[in-house]
Amino acid sequence: MKLGFIGTGNISSDVVHGICNSKISFKKIILSPRNKNKALKLKKKFKKVVVAKSNQEVIDKSDWIFLGVLPQIGEKILPSLKFKSKQTVVSFISTINYAKLKKIIKKKIKIVRAIPMPPISLGKGPVAIFPPDKKVKNFFDKIGITIEIKSESLSKNFWAISGTMASFYEILRVLSNWLVKKGLKRKQAQQYVTYLYSALAELSKANSKKNLKFLVKESQTPGGLNWQGLNELRKSGYFKVLEKSINNILKRLNKV
Repeated sequence: MKLGFIGTGNISSDVVHGICNSKISFKKIILSPRNKNKALKLKKKFKKVVVAKSNQEVIDKSDWIFLGVLPQIGEKILPSLKFKSKQTVVSFISTINYAKLKKIIKKKIKIVRAIPMPPISLGKGPVAIFPPDKKVKNFFDKIGITIEIKSESLSKNFWAISGTMASFYEILRVLSNWLVKKGLKRKQAQQYVTYLYSALAELSKANSKKNLKFLVKESQTPGGLNWQGLNELRKSGYFKVLEKSINNILKRLNKV
């Protein structure tokens, strides 16, 4: 199987890393010349990665094509590209929905929308896909955990949640900076914060069958430090602002 990538931004690069470090069987990964520096770095790092001369060459030489361009770029370049009926197209484009993709591609072809996250480069993290597809699910299960979604309207909720990723890293940055201001070296500060939150995430994963209320309760004692921190954030409206932000992202997605 030959895998082609149109667009070699951060997400596409993360997926390529995940594939190359996994047990997925493939003959070659063909990258588009867009974002040339990243494409050449991937070619240098992995033997089976090559860089095509054009987007059409990527399609001509691939069995599966992954779309990793910005929405405005996708709308501009995809209509002029010629796909083959036996190919599979997996789109990472956030604001071009399934119906619009079908119109743009103008071919009876298998199209699946997917939401990979940066940890896929490590073979970790969820990948939400729509519509459900056995082969695509099996593919992403080798570099993460696939969640099949039965309706596109529901899939937009996953896209909205994915919009909190940078906010999560900002929390880590603020906490580590606070420690630095208190006199710790940045290496120690970042190590403590990142390892703490990584461990908390692993614990929540281990208890994933339980309602998250369980962990909220178990991680605090009345009058304790976590009790104080949680209640101060609640009173400030911190969590309501978070939910409002996600709702606003969803509103944006619902407009397309």
